[in-house]
Amino acid sequence: MRIPTLLAALAVLATAAVSAAEPPASPSVTPIKHSLKACNKQADTKKLAGAARAQFVKSCQAPKAS
Repeated sequence: MRIPTLLAALAVLATAAVSAAEPPASPSVTPIKHSLKACNKQADTKKLAGAARAQFVKSCQAPKAS
């Protein structure tokens, strides 16, 4: 009964060693897209109106790299 337990423990340790040897993942480069609600809230804070507000919201919603 001890041999299967020992083998399972060794398998867990081997898996941990392999994952520890891998280099850390690079930072995510997925684009960030803000919601319309968040962009409108920012436009309200900046007290934008008309064409300036529309342009701000449009640029705010455009995907940006993080």
